[in-house]
Amino acid sequence: MGNCHTVGPNEALVVSVVPVSILAGTHFLLQPPLTLSPPNQKIPAISLEIMTLQPRCEDVETAEGVALTVTGVAQVKIMTEKELLAVACEQFLGKNVQDIKNVVLQTLEGHLRSILGTLTVEQIYQDRDQFAKLVREVAAPDVGRMGIEILSFTIKDVYDKVDYLSSLGKTQTAVVQRDADIGVAEAERDAGIREAECKKEMLDVKFMADTKIADSKRAFELQKSAFSEEVNIKTAEAQLAYELQGAREQQKIRQEEIEIEVVQRKKQIAVEAQEILRTDKELIATVRRPAEAEAHRIQQIAEGEKVKQVLLAQAEAEKIRKIGEAEAAVIEAMGKAEAERMKLKAEAYQKYGDAAKMALVLEALPQIAAKIAAPLTKVDEIVVLSGDNSKVTSEVNRLLAELPASVHALTGVDLSKSSNHKRKLDKSNHQS
Repeated sequence: MGNCHTVGPNEALVVSVVPVSILAGTHFLLQPPLTLSPPNQKIPAISLEIMTLQPRCEDVETAEGVALTVTGVAQVKIMTEKELLAVACEQFLGKNVQDIKNVVLQTLEGHLRSILGTLTVEQIYQDRDQFAKLVREVAAPDVGRMGIEILSFTIKDVYDKVDYLSSLGKTQTAVVQRDADIGVAEAERDAGIREAECKKEMLDVKFMADTKIADSKRAFELQKSAFSEEVNIKTAEAQLAYELQGAREQQKIRQEEIEIEVVQRKKQIAVEAQEILRTDKELIATVRRPAEAEAHRIQQIAEGEKVKQVLLAQAEAEKIRKIGEAEAAVIEAMGKAEAERMKLKAEAYQKYGDAAKMALVLEALPQIAAKIAAPLTKVDEIVVLSGDNSKVTSEVNRLLAELPASVHALTGVDLSKSSNHKRKLDKSNHQS
C-alpha cells in the first residue's frame, strides 16, 4: 500500500511526483508507480480559505480635484480549477496567508486609486454599488491571473477633510426637503380638492337618499294613517256594539235587581215598623218615664238653687250697703273733725295774728328748702372757689342775711319783725 496524506477542507496539497500532481481535498492515497521525488520530502499545502481584505485609499483626488478617503471590503480566495490553482501555487506556494493578502490588497488599492481619479464625488458618493462594481470588474482580470477570485467588493466608507460631502448632503437635503414640502403641499391640495369633491358627492348621494327615505316614510305614514283610521273605525263600531249590548244586559240585570230591592225594602219596612213599636214601648218603660222623673228632680233642684242665689245676692247687697253706710259715717265724722280742727286753727291764727303766720311759714320753710335743694341731690360734689376762709364766711353770712327778705317776698311775712316781737314776748314772760 502507498503512503496516506491528509489536509484540511480549506487547503490544497502540492505533491512533487513524476508527473507532478496538485490535489485538493482532505486526503488522498499515493499508489505505485507514483513515488515522491525526492523520497521522504515534506509535502507543501496552500490555503483555499476566504480572505477578507480592507483596501483603503487616503486623500485621493477625484476627477474634480476633491481629495477623498475611501475604504472598501473585499472577499477573495484562491480558485480551485486545476489551471488556475496551478497558477496560484506558482505564485504563492510556500507563502503564508498574510503574504497572499498583502499582494492582493496592494493590487486592489491600486485599481481603487486609479478609478477614483476618473469619477466625480457625486458618482462615488451617490452610487456606491456602481463604483464597487467598476472596481471589481477592473481588478478581477489582474488578480485572476494570480489564481485569485474576487467573491465580493463593497464600499465601506467615503469621507473628506474639507466637508465637501457634508455640504453636498446639506444642499441635497435642502433640495429634497423643498421637493418634499412642495410634494406635501400639492398632495394636501389635491387631497383637499378630492376630499371636497367626495364630500359633495357624498352629500348629493345622502340628499337623494334622504329624499327617497322621506318620500318612502311619508307614503308609509299616509298608508299607515289610512290603515289606522280604518282599523279605528272598525274597532269603534265593534266597541260601540259591544257596549250597547252590554248596556242592554246591564239594564235587564239592573231592572231585576231593582225588583228584588223593592221586595226586600218592603220586607225591611215591615220589620222596621215592628221594631219601632217595640223600641217605643221599651223607651217608654226604660227611658221616658225615668227621664221625666229625673227632669222633675233637676227642675226642683234648679229652682232651689235659684232661690239660694237670690237670697245670697240680697245678703251680699245688704252687706255692701251696711259697709257703705259705715264708711260714709266715718268719712263724715272725719270731715267734721277736720273742719273743727281748721276752725280752731283759724281761730288760733286770728288770735295770735303774726305769730300764727310765722308758725305756718316756719312749718313750710323745710318743705320750701327741700324743693329748692331738690336739683342739688343729683350733684356729687360742690366746690366753692375763694381766695381765703374769711371770704367764704362772709358769703355764708350774706346768704343768711338775705333769707328774711326772700321769705318776705314769697309769703309776705317779715321774719325780722316777728323775731323782735317774739323776743319781747319771751322777755315779758320771763319777767312775769
